[in-house]
Amino acid sequence: MMVRIICSLLAAAYPTHYIYYMLQRHKRTFQVDAQEYPFEDHWLEKDGTALHFIDEGDGVPVLMLHGNPTWSFLYRRIIVSLRGKCRCIAPDYPGFGYSGHPPAYSYTPEEHARWIKALIESLRIDRCILVVQDWGGPIGLSLAVDHPGRFAGIVLCNSWCWPPMLNALIFSWIMGGPLGNYLHLRHNFFARVIVPWGIYHKETRLPSVLKAYTDPFPTPESRMGTYVFPRSIRTSSAWLKDIESRLYMLRNKPVYMVWAMKDPAFGKKYYIRRWKKYFPDARLDMVSDASHYLQEDCPERVVNAIENVLKILK
Repeated sequence: MMVRIICSLLAAAYPTHYIYYMLQRHKRTFQVDAQEYPFEDHWLEKDGTALHFIDEGDGVPVLMLHGNPTWSFLYRRIIVSLRGKCRCIAPDYPGFGYSGHPPAYSYTPEEHARWIKALIESLRIDRCILVVQDWGGPIGLSLAVDHPGRFAGIVLCNSWCWPPMLNALIFSWIMGGPLGNYLHLRHNFFARVIVPWGIYHKETRLPSVLKAYTDPFPTPESRMGTYVFPRSIRTSSAWLKDIESRLYMLRNKPVYMVWAMKDPAFGKKYYIRRWKKYFPDARLDMVSDASHYLQEDCPERVVNAIENVLKILK
């Protein structure tokens, strides 16, 4: 009865979606090492589906957005380091991590952005620091250009936010085409192959860590999101172009770039130069011994970037 009363109160406060903190109405669908991921689960329910997120600490909100095929686990060491200094919020997109699979969901970055917007509004987050990597860049920055006042600073990590060039198009045609569909849905290719390939330090590729990236995708149906992301490099081109056209609206924000130079996708100075075109005053930390999933290779450099933005805001 008490649970129903609390749920009713939450429903009154949030008519379209509820946030469950302590009720644990939703369950983890797989297990991870509690020492590796020592966080309480939080859930945003919307239209009958639950979005999982981490919400640790107090103070300035820091919203951390992942890419493909990762989830909030990617930011675990960063959150542990920072939760005594700020409020760390790290969601799992629908179909990733512990989040559910909404019915009739297409797993496009545009749809993911709408879910993150719902989370921000439900938590009443204002003037937060946005931390992005991989697809987190377009997803997070699409919200930032829509609501510049809601974001006080940005940490950019190996990402992009513009229509694809030829090399990205080729990758999209392969990994987002029929071959990619087979590799992703039948063999969990991104989680099994791309994740370990994108971590530079061998000692970081612990079996328990790699298992945490494969376990969210036990069936072909559960892996659809990992296939749609590479396809979206070309199918969401107009959306990416629109975000890029409005990046100038964020130029006055403090921006800190942490760039992994061993990244086969983004570890080229071209990407740095293009970001610098939009954020000429951005501070830059080039990491020579880190690859695409730099949160695994050099979490302390990401922590340092966030701390520097926090200092600027104080």
